[in-house]
Amino acid sequence: MFFDQEPSADTPDRPPANAPLAERMRPRNFEEWVGQSDAVGPGSPLRASIEAGRLHSMVLWGPPGCGKTTLARLLARQSGIAFEQLSAVAAGVKEVREVIERARLRLRAASGAHPNSGRTLLFIDEIHRFNKAQQDGLLPHVEDGTILFVGATTENPSFSVIAPLLSRCRVLTLERLGEQELAMLLGRALTDPERGLGALEIELEPGLVEKIAGVSDGDARRALNLLEHCVELARTGALEGTRVERAGGIALRLTAVALRRVLERDHMLYDKGGEEHFNLISAFHKSMRASDPDAALYWLFRMLAAGEDPLWIARRLLCVASEDIGLADPQAMPIAVAALQSLQSLGLPEAELPLAEATIYMATAPKSNSAYRAKEAAKAAVREHGPLAVPLHLRNAPTGLMKQLGYGREYHYDHDAPDHYSGQPCLPERLEQAGASFYEPGEFGFEREIRKRLDWWRKLREQKR
Repeated sequence: MFFDQEPSADTPDRPPANAPLAERMRPRNFEEWVGQSDAVGPGSPLRASIEAGRLHSMVLWGPPGCGKTTLARLLARQSGIAFEQLSAVAAGVKEVREVIERARLRLRAASGAHPNSGRTLLFIDEIHRFNKAQQDGLLPHVEDGTILFVGATTENPSFSVIAPLLSRCRVLTLERLGEQELAMLLGRALTDPERGLGALEIELEPGLVEKIAGVSDGDARRALNLLEHCVELARTGALEGTRVERAGGIALRLTAVALRRVLERDHMLYDKGGEEHFNLISAFHKSMRASDPDAALYWLFRMLAAGEDPLWIARRLLCVASEDIGLADPQAMPIAVAALQSLQSLGLPEAELPLAEATIYMATAPKSNSAYRAKEAAKAAVREHGPLAVPLHLRNAPTGLMKQLGYGREYHYDHDAPDHYSGQPCLPERLEQAGASFYEPGEFGFEREIRKRLDWWRKLREQKR
């Protein structure tokens, strides 16, 4: 085992005190590592390779913040190998050649009996950004042992790494971290006085750590950045109640309000023609929603008389077709698109009639906002749960590697099933188990037919369980 060996002078040093919290809190050894137990934990093939001093070139495949860069650094540190890091976004052939030359010099200068003596680990982040020629350039140096290559990618290596290079590497798949694992990392950062925030007087609102973990999408870097931003917000006193006076000084109070402030995004406001512009377009839209064709026509020609951009009006017809009519009348959207295309082809005044016809159609069509409500419910689920993993049976498996990982296994082709309906679950497992449902058809127009189909499919699915 080489866990206790001093790293080479070329292995990463401790980050400076002013480095971001996520950088300072990188695990320094595998005892501090959190998550990825199957791939990296004790007894895993990777750990066995490290202990035997027989590391192989590899590609680390996983989402942002799952530990790819940290793992590469640990591989070098724990194995006593010189560490070189490049980013495929910024580096080119020149930088790779310089690393190769330094690696050759180390090999020539090596004199110890240690199996890793003189070796260099070249870590290339975002290896998928290298083109075929750049990846080809690595091959001879990987083959002759000049470098131990470790690439990191968020893209499927079956498509993003050339076959000759991929065949010389092991693929290690890393997953998003769980919320409990993120909470553990956040807890360490809050209590570590040397690298983390332990030297500060911090008061935490109950459940805040769990909230941060829940909105971090399994990304450790994002979780630690959110925590650090909350602390900075409290330090500046920009949010009332975040700086609390104590006998020994000032305590920083971190709350859910502070987290929401950190998560807020700036929204751009724009004013194209003053208040009256928005008043008229609002009256036009709401008259169609209220099924009042006379009022809708009046506001239409009020706007045209005032010199309103007719494209703005045509776009509003599209909004009404999708937001207020929806699937109660699926023809509303094509008619709104036809009005827009007529305007673009004819111009005014000839396009006044297509705009008027579309306005009358929207006002007299059956109304439903079920698609809008379904959209909002689905967006809320994405915000709450983050990017949940696609079930394996729904994933495409065009390569052998993907098949070995279980992609496409137990998928049922619906056209082979009775009634062309397999009833297989298609939501992520967490949402499926929670019985998540977003779309509920309305009672009017074409949605009555949609409701019949959905009810029939629900009965079939219950029978198949």
